Amino acid sequence: MEPCAVVLDVGKTNLKLCAVDRAGVALRTLTTPNVVRAGPPYPHFDVDGIFAWAVAGLRSLARDYAIEAIVPVAHGAAAALLAGDSLALPVLDYEFEGVGAFDADYEPAARDFSRTFSPRLAAGLNLGRQLFWLERAFPAEFARVTQLLPYPQYWAFRLSGAKVSEWTSLGCHTDLWEPERGSFSRLARARGWDALLPERASAWTRIGAFDGIAVVAGIHDSNASYLAHRAFREDPFAVVSTGTWVVCMARGGDLARLRPDLDTLANVDAFGAPVPCSRFMGGRWFATASDRRAATRRCVRETDRCLSLLGARGDLVIEGSFTANRDYCAGLAALRPTQPTFVSRDATGTLRGGALLAFWPPDPALAPRLEPCPPADGVLPPAP
Repeated sequence: MEPCAVVLDVGKTNLKLCAVDRAGVALRTLTTPNVVRAGPPYPHFDVDGIFAWAVAGLRSLARDYAIEAIVPVAHGAAAALLAGDSLALPVLDYEFEGVGAFDADYEPAARDFSRTFSPRLAAGLNLGRQLFWLERAFPAEFARVTQLLPYPQYWAFRLSGAKVSEWTSLGCHTDLWEPERGSFSRLARARGWDALLPERASAWTRIGAFDGIAVVAGIHDSNASYLAHRAFREDPFAVVSTGTWVVCMARGGDLARLRPDLDTLANVDAFGAPVPCSRFMGGRWFATASDRRAATRRCVRETDRCLSLLGARGDLVIEGSFTANRDYCAGLAALRPTQPTFVSRDATGTLRGGALLAFWPPDPALAPRLEPCPPADGVLPPAP
């Protein structure tokens, strides 16, 4: 049977199990919608349903492939509160607006941008806001909590029985982590939440096994895409990940440039290093625009602005859905002549990043497939 890794990708909208070979090529993908339960006690993820689907899919793939490792990848702004080995409370859906009920007390305690680089975000996108609300709304249940697991590591635990934490989920706008210092925030320490996190492991650490197959610690999803580039580069570079959100990530960018009012922040990569980031809803703009050429120009200018905010330098890599938009790629290259611009030919960097974790240390065969950006040909003149 062909050797491969399996990436368990727990996305907000869809769940995927993908068998990936040592060259980063997807061999087979299973997918199903990720259904949010309305409650009670609040909107939450159906983790038992997800687990049952994942187990059935893994055993199906194992009949046809020699699976060497399972890599959990999951969205941010989610965590599991455990009492022993069971959930003390359901895993809350970060779109639930009710978590803002105690913001008058939470915000003064949490907002410390110069240290956390975590701006105030909507609903439960700041994980700390979720924890604060749960602690006050369900005091008896919260008092039973023995451990807090970031969401990718919760799935690693469900598969392997081992409990660890990991940097990328702690450092994605949670209000719980100080990226420059590599330590918990004052909020996390004051609330005692830091003591609930188990020992940290690198995303590629093999922490246990499922049906005799190694399970690695796992990683935050956007960091999996970034890792596909970061694993092979030390010099400054920037990645523009495009989809519903256009997310700009700049290795070697300037943290001092970040401002919460401009939706800039710092994530933390798989090596524990801060990554200046900026974003906007470019895919949403494009999908709702009546004039697609005008929408393209708007996205080009906004991407250029985001990269400038971060002090991005070095090679510039565009990945995701906008790689098919020649005008977008060429226009961005024209606006940033000092940055050699490349287009990724991978369907999704998440799979390549996941495969890297399974077959760590990095194999050059898993390096992203990049092509030089096509010339502008005058089709998209820079706007003032």
